[in-house]
Amino acid sequence: MNRSTIARLARDDRGVSAVEFALIAPVMVLLYAGAADLCQGYMAFKRTSHVAAAVADLVSQSSTITKAEIGKIFEVGPLIMAPFGQTSMEQRVSSVSRVSATQYTLNWSRSWVPSGSTGSKLNKPLVISDAKIPTDMLATNGASVIVAESYYKYSSPFQKFLPAAEFTRRAYLNPRDTTVITCSDC
Repeated sequence: MNRSTIARLARDDRGVSAVEFALIAPVMVLLYAGAADLCQGYMAFKRTSHVAAAVADLVSQSSTITKAEIGKIFEVGPLIMAPFGQTSMEQRVSSVSRVSATQYTLNWSRSWVPSGSTGSKLNKPLVISDAKIPTDMLATNGASVIVAESYYKYSSPFQKFLPAAEFTRRAYLNPRDTTVITCSDC
């Protein structure tokens, strides 16, 4: 190759745009996919919070409740989480009462996991020390609080590159019509 050929190629700028696009396009696609996945993960996180709040709200409206009624209330969770799948979702609702300033008692606790799943996070009765009940929720002896929890494991469509995220959310509500909501068959 002689100098004139090299000089002529150096002045030729006909393919510059295509080369720039080829260099920038993969980065832009990754940024777009990452932003979309981040938004989906955030939406799953917010919906997990909404599930806990809705379950707590529905249970707190009762004076007495049964396992069957709690089961119907749990059906709201997958509806709120849609379009996210329910297979990695769990729910639990419990009633906790204050005995003294330092002692609480678990009145009842019910869990829900998708059919065919054994559950791993919330498929057992609530442990009061894990409930993290705000101190102002149970200010007097005999007072109770409904603790609703929801768990969701979000798996990214790009899971080869991004790890799964696990969300556990809690909602606390005092019963509306009674001091303690009783569950007759829990």
